[in-house]
Amino acid sequence: MQTLQSHAAFAPKSHTQQPIVTGTSVLGLVYKDGIMLAADNLASYGSLARFRDVERLISVGNYTIVGASGDISDFQYLKHTLDSVVTKEYSLDDGHELSPSNVYEYLSRLMYNRRSKMDPLWNSLAIGGFRDGEKFLGFVDLQGTTYKSSTVATGFGAYLATPILRKAVE
Repeated sequence: MQTLQSHAAFAPKSHTQQPIVTGTSVLGLVYKDGIMLAADNLASYGSLARFRDVERLISVGNYTIVGASGDISDFQYLKHTLDSVVTKEYSLDDGHELSPSNVYEYLSRLMYNRRSKMDPLWNSLAIGGFRDGEKFLGFVDLQGTTYKSSTVATGFGAYLATPILRKAVE
């Protein structure tokens, strides 16, 4: 008798062609005393505002926050992957903890790897954190494109909020 897992090994591999349940903008900025990330809790099913309690900001370790716009199921995959990385790092018990820049670099390589395999994770990510007096804010998208800035915005907010945030920070 075949199990579901062995049956899945013979099934054709499918890739996400387009996101179904999505979240929109995440905004981030660096200010005098730290960083701030903001996102709403709405996830849309197509054009229907369906889920009103979806957390799109997660903590990674003790120093980092990751916010995502795009496909919610792909973000859940990222959350489980990051939880595994943090658990593995903790179990090494070597006194090292992941910094915001470590998480940023890991996510940039993960997103680029998935893009190169023609199976991208349909997310844009804002990564922010504060460690040892150093503020960090960066952006990673589904192609693995990255940048660090004093302001970041994902989704439609990148078009609307970025100029306003940049003017306010400068």
